[in-house]
Amino acid sequence: MAERVIIKEVAARDGLQAQPKHLTVEQRIALLGALAETGVPELEIGSFVSPKAVPQMSGTDEIAANLPLAHLTYSALVPNMKGYELAVMAGIRSHAIALAATEEMNQNNIRKSLEDTFVMGEEILDRAAAEGIDIHAYLAVAFECPYEGAVEESLVLEQVDRLMQHRPARLMIADTIGAANPAVVHSMMNKLVDRYGPERLGCHFHDTRAMGLANVYAALQAGVRQFDASAGGLGGCPFAPGAKGNVATEDVVMLCESIGYDTGLNMPKLLEAVALLSEMIGAPQGGRAHTWLSKQSA
Repeated sequence: MAERVIIKEVAARDGLQAQPKHLTVEQRIALLGALAETGVPELEIGSFVSPKAVPQMSGTDEIAANLPLAHLTYSALVPNMKGYELAVMAGIRSHAIALAATEEMNQNNIRKSLEDTFVMGEEILDRAAAEGIDIHAYLAVAFECPYEGAVEESLVLEQVDRLMQHRPARLMIADTIGAANPAVVHSMMNKLVDRYGPERLGCHFHDTRAMGLANVYAALQAGVRQFDASAGGLGGCPFAPGAKGNVATEDVVMLCESIGYDTGLNMPKLLEAVALLSEMIGAPQGGRAHTWLSKQSA
């Protein structure tokens, strides 16, 4: 049997959070329904953040109450302990928390120091472990920061060591602005997989510099088997200048399956979801291989 690669679909959260067009709750539920039909094992539904900060995510609690019935894990981003509590109240048992590797990114993103951000994250991780909630901890700008420049690998390794002591269900190394390259990805992920094994590690790549898919391949070669991706390549961090879009789910599926891995995703259904997303956004979406994949599925 082919080795499985787990893809978390993030279009409904990371994909939408920086879009100028704000989708209604009903549209987002419809999008989640289409994405659930692709066979994706994990699906991010939104974030429990202040609607003043990210109005695109308003109504995530209502969405959580109206999720399609499907054999998959629904998750949501929580920015702090209040967000954690709201997500638990809404019935979401898998959460994402984001901690930036640099001082300036934390200050610009959530107006907290790096140390305060890590302490907050550790408190959430410890509480979640006690309450049976899975936390995917994201180490943002792990390769390069839009404010401070390149991030030293040794610093990221130290931060991962610190976070792993608090038992995240998964620790995601995030190239938040799409500045990584395959060499640095392989170097970092190879060290982390050697230290912790692949079960609790994953990667989140953006395609700002056209190296997102190459970085996925480098991480695969290092032993990583868990990735975030966004249908149509939609997305980008609203607080990270230059973050143009996530690596496209259809591209990641194509890459993985073409070299012998199993993702479990249905490509025609995935392309249908991208078409629906394009219609909702009012602009065509699609990864680098979208045109070719569409012709193959016709």
